[in-house]
Amino acid sequence: MYNKKELDMLEPLNLLSTLIVGLYAGSLLTEATILVPYWRRMDPSEFFRLHGSLGPRLFRYYAPLTASAVALSLIVAVLNQAQNMAWNVTAGLCLTALGIFFVYFSKANKSFADHSLKHDALAGELSRWANWHWLRTILIIIAFASSIAGH
Repeated sequence: MYNKKELDMLEPLNLLSTLIVGLYAGSLLTEATILVPYWRRMDPSEFFRLHGSLGPRLFRYYAPLTASAVALSLIVAVLNQAQNMAWNVTAGLCLTALGIFFVYFSKANKSFADHSLKHDALAGELSRWANWHWLRTILIIIAFASSIAGH
């Protein structure tokens, strides 16, 4: 168990973790409310054309943000040594959101990138994509709230 002085020394890392998880939550929420509805209204050929340039950019943005949120939340949970369960909840939710990427998004995004999805199947896939994205977004918003409670 840490004493008060040691716990105070962890606070900057705790704050950084909350900041990164909050940025992740806001980014996911923005994507869910602005980009996804726009994609769903697009003609399939236009979507696939746009995805060719936008997909890699989104990956370059989200990959380090996701990795940072997961890593920092895990580090903070470990360093706080279960003295504050909110950090464990935050880390668990961030790990769950990461798992969702590997369970669903990696394959779906690949089908967008390589155009292996038929045009008439795009609407259904984007609907599934949106549902999975909302699940991940809600989990990370809860993780953000939990990290705030950890302070």
